Amino acid sequence: MRKKIYQLHRRLSIIIAIPVLLWAISGFMHPIMTNIRPAIATQGILSVPVDPTRIHISLADALRKHHIDSCLNFRLVHIDTNWFYQVQLAGAGGNAVPGSAGAPIYISCTNGNVLTAGDWLYAQYLARQFLEGPMEGMRAKPGEVRVIPVSLAGSGTHDCCGAATETVLNPVKGAKVTNVSMVHAYDKEYKSINRLLPVYRVSFDRPDGIRVYVETTQDRFSFAMDNRRAVFDEIFRIFHTWGWLDFLGKGRLAVEMLVALTALFTTVLGIYIFFTTRGPRVARNGMVKARRNHRYTAIVAALFTLMWTFSGSFHAFSKLRDDARDEYFVAAHFASDVTGFDLTRLQGVCPRPVTNISLVGMDGAAYWRVTMLPEKTATHKDLMKDRGAVLSPVAYVRTTDYSVIADGDKHYAAWMATQFSRRPAGEIRSVSPVTAFGDEYNFTDKRLPVWKVSYDAGGHERWYVETCSGRLSSKVDDRMVVEGYSFSVFHKHHFMDWGGKTARDASTMFWVLMQVILVMIGLILWFRRKRSLRPQAGDRVLSGSPVGLGKDDQQTNG
Repeated sequence: MRKKIYQLHRRLSIIIAIPVLLWAISGFMHPIMTNIRPAIATQGILSVPVDPTRIHISLADALRKHHIDSCLNFRLVHIDTNWFYQVQLAGAGGNAVPGSAGAPIYISCTNGNVLTAGDWLYAQYLARQFLEGPMEGMRAKPGEVRVIPVSLAGSGTHDCCGAATETVLNPVKGAKVTNVSMVHAYDKEYKSINRLLPVYRVSFDRPDGIRVYVETTQDRFSFAMDNRRAVFDEIFRIFHTWGWLDFLGKGRLAVEMLVALTALFTTVLGIYIFFTTRGPRVARNGMVKARRNHRYTAIVAALFTLMWTFSGSFHAFSKLRDDARDEYFVAAHFASDVTGFDLTRLQGVCPRPVTNISLVGMDGAAYWRVTMLPEKTATHKDLMKDRGAVLSPVAYVRTTDYSVIADGDKHYAAWMATQFSRRPAGEIRSVSPVTAFGDEYNFTDKRLPVWKVSYDAGGHERWYVETCSGRLSSKVDDRMVVEGYSFSVFHKHHFMDWGGKTARDASTMFWVLMQVILVMIGLILWFRRKRSLRPQAGDRVLSGSPVGLGKDDQQTNG
């Protein structure tokens, strides 16, 4: 029986040796990849108070000027000191999916003119801020006229559309933009792990060929890629996530799961062999010495082999289920007549300076969602390292009488969860803000800050909702969270978080290296055994079997 187990272990080891070796080597690269990411000045745009002296035309009047009778939503954005209404319009057939109805339009807050190619320009403006930081000397103080004096022909009136275009297309410093394109679907470079769609891909004329992906509707940095990172990323895609099997669709996940489970089973067999057999002690025998090295290397690395193969197969299995989070959103049409806000009146009911305004519909009523300047302002240079975000104060002001809802953002988060879950509001157990990534809601979920709405029903469902975009960020329950913890702790070594990212990366790389050594010793043993079984010149062969077997095989007892 032991002999059969040993033979099965050896044969399975040869089958999974190359896949495990490729997984291990590419896994060793992953911590390196996270530390050679393209240099980005910041991953957050500093919020600034809305300058009331730049709001010369109401949004309602601007929309009527262009014969627009409704919109999905709007925000206030600025390109340098030129302010615009960023308006999301419904698409053909009354499409009310945020971000899917095409690019938003940009209407000047000064004169109501539409900024030509506004979203295309704004994507470049954001990308440059993320890549190079604010343009020194280009930002004016509130009430100050912009540095570049662009005027309407023959009128002497400041042309904010022309000034904004000039700012973007002719920056005073920095690399030239070579290409701007909207990305509506994930691809080999911009993968589904980045979560955000649609985004713009902005390429810069630099030796590193850097590309910055931005989400214009939330002023959000999504991803950056340069030529060096692209090489590592492609190697990881091919050898670790087996992108070369993408033509199989979800069949790729089934293949990965099968190989990982085979590796798990092979490891269990190896552990059994170690504790039920004793290696031979033959002096000056190279094969026996190599086998002893393999035995002890294997048993040391076995725990982490089990961790990686189990969590990897579990993760692949969980991916067979469609990720439907993008199908959950709240959106409504707002008539142009209700979009005319009074900034002075809004500022009067808000305790902090107003930095942005948008519209939300809730329980049949419309509200101004007013974002205010936090007491401590900070941009996030690196969200992966910071792992947290500032929760800006938000007020929900009824559009009809400018009354403020107590805990409006919390109330809206709960309302969103009831729309997504189809459960009564009375079943909600708790609603709490999430401003940092953890094990359950981690960096792969991308969005921060969000609200966590918990239920007792449905396996203790937790709905993570982003109120600023009206979208679901993540949904987990007790069953799903097991896989999340498994992958986080067992596969990505987050049990080392107490030592920081450097300690976690060092742990990952050391134990991955042990897997590489384990497989290499095993392959050396296999090749040496194959060579020793090959008939040599002068050996007598009886019944098709070599008689002159090597001493290593003659003396092996399992």
